[in-house]
Amino acid sequence: MEYIADRITIDADLCNGKPTIRGKRITVNTILGFLSAGETREEILLQYPSIENEDIDACLKFASDLMNRNFTIRTVA
Repeated sequence: MEYIADRITIDADLCNGKPTIRGKRITVNTILGFLSAGETREEILLQYPSIENEDIDACLKFASDLMNRNFTIRTVA
């Protein structure tokens, strides 16, 4: 298991290797999806009582760091 920013973990045996919050079965993508749908932090924390406000911050930082990378689009035959 690899820890990223102390709160985001990646484990090949958990959620198909998707980034999760502290080794729980709650993916970063799930939290980002709720935020993009307009859910408030408070609503997310009520739905997932095992996470903390800092976990949501870590999800946003993870996404921001990922978008800071350079990407190349290639045509696949």
